[in-house]
Amino acid sequence: MSDKIFQGKTALVTGASRGIGKACALLLAQAGADVAVNYRQSESAAAETVAEIQALGVKSVSIQADVSSPEGAEDLVQSTVEQLGPVDLLVNNAGIFDRISHEETDWAQWRQTMASNLDSAFLVTWGVKESMIQREYGRIVNISSIAGVRPRPMAIAYAASKAGMIGFARSLAQALGPHNIRVNTVAPGLIATDILDGVAQQDLQDLIDATPIPRIGKAEEIAELVLFLLSDRSSFMTGQTLVASGGRVTLP
Repeated sequence: MSDKIFQGKTALVTGASRGIGKACALLLAQAGADVAVNYRQSESAAAETVAEIQALGVKSVSIQADVSSPEGAEDLVQSTVEQLGPVDLLVNNAGIFDRISHEETDWAQWRQTMASNLDSAFLVTWGVKESMIQREYGRIVNISSIAGVRPRPMAIAYAASKAGMIGFARSLAQALGPHNIRVNTVAPGLIATDILDGVAQQDLQDLIDATPIPRIGKAEEIAELVLFLLSDRSSFMTGQTLVASGGRVTLP
């Protein structure tokens, strides 16, 4: 999508300093949107992303906020509105990955994962929802995971949080549809981001070998799906989950 379909729109992407979030932010900018780049720790990476976006001729700001907390999410939305205007397009991408067995999973780890992945989507969405309702326009995309559709024994909290994002989107889509607000989800499989840094090489290769399209996906491939769901090219779609996993989700 190279045309300026989002010219005059404000986009907010959480966790946008690198990986899928950065790819989404850049594609949104190429499509004409002004983009708020949220980050939690990677200030230099966020600044680099903003510079790349501004070079495309649109406005962009980086905003530090821990969106797993109510205060952080509120500050993020307020700062975005003050600097770029009301949010039209929201990508809930912020989150963490854990690969922990059920024996190692405790309450603290469970809550950290839920707060980072699921609570954050709720908090930021609630921060922009009322404005979208008042303006009768809004597009929201959650970045879930294949783990939310086809969970594995490891990463129990992660799988639960990502499945929760899918249910959250499906329910909210029904509530907000009458207000011209669409809510959808993308569930990526193995994608070439730093989330794979902690995965053993042999485990990674085993997963690739078990995938019908035997390779690791690209962040840009996920971003293209996000743009599709945010655009009017998906104008009759809401509450849906697009799985981009190289076919792994089709396997038993």
